[in-house]
Order: sequence, then structure tokens, then C-alpha cells
Amino acid sequence: MSDSEQNRFSARATRYARVGANMGGVAARIAGSLLTGRSSEADRRNAAALTRALGGLKGPLMKVAQLLATIPEAIPAEYAEELRQLQSEAPPMSYVFVRRRMAAELGPDWLSRFGSFEKEPAAAASLGQVHRATLPDGTPLACKLQYPDMESAVEADLNQLNLLFSLHRQMDRAVDTSEIKVEIGARIREELDYGREARHAQLYAHMLADEPLIRVPSIIEPLSTRRLLTMGWLQGEKILNFKEADKETRNRLGTAMFKAWWHPFSHFGVIHGDPHLGNYTVFRDGDGVPGGINLLDYGCIRLFTPTFVGAVVDLYKGILEDDQARMVHAYETWGFRNLKKELIDVLTIWARFIYGPLLDDRTRTIADGISPGAYGRNEAARVHQELKAKGPVTIPREFVFMDRAAIGLGGVFLHLDAELNFYRLFNTEIDGFSVDTVAARQADAFGRVGLDRMPAG
Repeated sequence: MSDSEQNRFSARATRYARVGANMGGVAARIAGSLLTGRSSEADRRNAAALTRALGGLKGPLMKVAQLLATIPEAIPAEYAEELRQLQSEAPPMSYVFVRRRMAAELGPDWLSRFGSFEKEPAAAASLGQVHRATLPDGTPLACKLQYPDMESAVEADLNQLNLLFSLHRQMDRAVDTSEIKVEIGARIREELDYGREARHAQLYAHMLADEPLIRVPSIIEPLSTRRLLTMGWLQGEKILNFKEADKETRNRLGTAMFKAWWHPFSHFGVIHGDPHLGNYTVFRDGDGVPGGINLLDYGCIRLFTPTFVGAVVDLYKGILEDDQARMVHAYETWGFRNLKKELIDVLTIWARFIYGPLLDDRTRTIADGISPGAYGRNEAARVHQELKAKGPVTIPREFVFMDRAAIGLGGVFLHLDAELNFYRLFNTEIDGFSVDTVAARQADAFGRVGLDRMPAG
């Protein structure tokens, strides 16, 4: 059956024209600054102009820009600070559009398959929007419907990444960002496939089946397609509503977040790569007490080889035991090449920051006195300064969402002001760890839900 929307040239051309109109002047302005000499003030002005241009585009390019703003040292600091202010919500589709889209996915009698379907979206984001609905028996649903021509828009917008990355290459050669571009492209393309996202959600339901602190939505397969994902609706409240809750509640939610991230990674080699606070809500138990978190979005999921996971454990134990050889082995396993002692020392600055809370066998916050927005920024800047003198270094692509998710997770802990023994939580997850065991679990779990062993791209 032909796919009328699959990466259409006409749609790409339209998107190119729109992006070019917004970005052309900014690109020329930035190029001029590079020729005449950079300054912090010029960088800030150019970053603000770029943010304004992207803000008028919505869609995939803005999502990519937001991703770059959360990846340490992917783009210059002045640009990252401005791009963090972008909001990815796109104007919602009208109900006339929605009816047409739903008919294209489920057939002309689509509405008869639901008990109810709300005309106004409950949420709108960069690639699609969510509508509340019910099954004929009253079961509440969330219907995630992709905007038209998103595949064409993504391909057009990914080509615009060249501007952002050429900026960094010209401004600073300490970090080679070529692999970051490849990784972002692969993950954004995966997010277009709601069939894959359904398998991701089913994978998480399997991995977290025995964890009462975390709930995963069920997938309604007869009402799902490549561009429509229908799930059970998980009732919950925004996680930031609990910033002022009692310490026991905040710590329970912090523990749930830790388990939701580290258990799938340490046992199956899987991480949830989008730490946006909107992807988590808090459910209440039968007594009305906050019981844990709903994990809502499964578009940005990263799968890792068991050997990569093994290197994460090796580096942790190498730092804990001051075993230099084990640390170097971990870096080399990940794909860092031609490492000299000076570069190893620089990488270890970042590793000690990421692992820091896991090294102390005591109850503590993630980082006392640091705001969620600043978490990791000082360490990233310090590493970057060292790399200027001792680099360059190419960051393996696997680190893009690993670092991004770790920083985002730390930000959630800071928002909650959770006080936990992260050392014991982590060591519980890696107790009895072996690469072979992860490989066996991964093969079984992926086979159950029909996922490829490793991500495409």
C-alpha cells in the first residue's frame, strides 16, 4: 500500500523554503561575526536572533534545537542558553484536520470505534498532538496523532543542522560534534514511527512490571498505526506540583525516577532519552497519597549494546576503587580513540561529576545549592576549557542521549529536592551485574515486543 506522505519532495521543498526564509538572514549575520571577530556580546545577539527565527518555525527543527541546548557542549554556551527558552508546542490541528487524519489512519468509520473523542487536543507538541477519548466500554484513552507531512519536514529540518554544527566547528574545535548530528538524526527519525514507539512502551511495561512506583500506559493495538498511537490514559498530576510536598513524598518520587531510568539501563541496556518534565506525572494510590510516577512518552528511547552497559559499570567501579586501567578500558570500549593521559584526566572530570552522587554511601541531595538549569554547566565548561588545550576529542554518538538523560534526571532530583542514598540505590541495581546476563535479558525482552536488537542509523 503506497504511503502518500513518505518524505515527499514537494513537502520538503515547501519546508526548505520556509526554513530558508527564517534562517538565511541569521546565517549571514553569524558568518559576518565570524569574519570580523567574535565577542560574547555578538554571540548573545546572534543567539537571540537564531532563537527568534526558530521560534517562528515550530515542528522538528525546533525540537532538534531544544535537544542541542540540553547536550553539554554540543553548541556554544551563548546559543544553548538562548535555545533553552524555545517552546516546542505547535499550533494544534483543527478538528476538521483531525477528522481527516483519523479517517486516513483508521478508515471513514473511525469515530464509531470510540465511545467518545474530544475535539480539542489535551496536549500539542512538535511532531503531533494528543486527544482524550474512550473505548465504547468507557475505558479512558490517549490518542497521539502525528501532524501531516512530518517525515518530509524532519528530513528537511535535519539538513538545517549543518548550520548549527558549522557554527561550532568554526567557533571551537575542542569537541568534534560530527557523531552528535548522526545520533540526533537517527533518534528523530525513530520518533516518527509510532509503531516503534508502541513497542518501546510495551518494552517498558515488561522491564518495569515488578516496580509498583512506576506505571506504563497500555497500548491499544487495533487503534494504533504508524502515525496514530492509542494508549490507556494514565491519570496524574504534574511532577512540579510536588516541589513543596513533604520530604517522604518527594523522596518517593525521586526513588521512582531513579528506578525508571537506571533499572532499564542496568538490566536491559535501555534508557529513556527525553528528560522533559512533561513526560512524567504523579499518580495517587487508593488513599489519595502520591504513590509514584506515570512514564508517558516513548518516542526518544535509546538501546545500547550489553558491552556499552558493562563499560558504564566498569568506569563506576574504576572511579570508586581508583583503578586507572579499568577506567581506560571503559573509555576505549565506548569508542574513545588515541587517548593520552591528559585526555583521560579530562574525561574523568566529567565522569566524576556524572557518577558523583553514586560514589557516596550517605543520604544526600544530587547537588546542594545548584539550580536545576545550571546542573552540569560548570563541569561541562571546565571540561571544555581543558579540551581546548589538550583535545580535540570525538564524542561517541552513544553519549548524546546518555549525557542528556543523566543531566535531565539530575534536574528532576533538584526540582524535588530529594534526599536519597544514591550509592545504595545504584549498587542495588548493579548487584550481580554481568554483560552476559544483560545480553540474555535484552534478547528476551526485545524478542517479546518485536524490537530490533540495536537502533537504526
